[in-house]
Amino acid sequence: MSIAIISGTSITRSKVFDSWGEVNFDTPYGPVVMRSKGDLLVVNRHGFSNPLPPHRSNYRGYVHALSERGVQAALCITSVGSLQESLPPGTLVSCSDYMSFAPMTFVDDAPSGFAPEVDNKLLPEIVAESPFPIETDKIYAQTRGPRFETKAEVRILQNSGCDVVGMTLANEADLLLERSISVTSLCVIDNFAHGIGDEQLSMESFHEAVAANQGRIDQLLSQFVARFAK
Repeated sequence: MSIAIISGTSITRSKVFDSWGEVNFDTPYGPVVMRSKGDLLVVNRHGFSNPLPPHRSNYRGYVHALSERGVQAALCITSVGSLQESLPPGTLVSCSDYMSFAPMTFVDDAPSGFAPEVDNKLLPEIVAESPFPIETDKIYAQTRGPRFETKAEVRILQNSGCDVVGMTLANEADLLLERSISVTSLCVIDNFAHGIGDEQLSMESFHEAVAANQGRIDQLLSQFVARFAK
């Protein structure tokens, strides 16, 4: 089975893929660069060079390229903020559903009755091999970014039953599922969302938390590569 890993900051900071060869794709949505080893493709959603912010990532481009390469399943690793005090920074989470009020689509010229559903096909193997506990069946809320959410926005999302908030997964899931590519969600909580907890949210504290969580993500990535990069 051909599989892809899609991530952003976790890949930028990781050494796991440094020696992998790059593959260039021309797509109707612009050029895309990936790294590959065996049947495993790796996408940096922000780009390997000159990283773009979440709202400008070329989601259509890289999902189109994955579809053209015959990818059947994707592991989407995302950095998120926690909407629940019971899910502190450092927690690993998998989401089985998501909320977005600005859906992404390849269909621009007709109505769509497509109803996306995350199946987390790769999750059982990841959970079985993970040295860290993974909270499952959580709900992801997507905002556009690039700024953090306001306290009012966070309260609305929290009260709606969502568990974590981010700026990327829903866009990817919409497009991947539209192209019949299975989606497995793995989120690392890097901060409490704005207004939750006592600490002041800032880019500096966010990047410090991302760096602190990188070790466990690298360990999971290494295990995943050993399992699937045949």
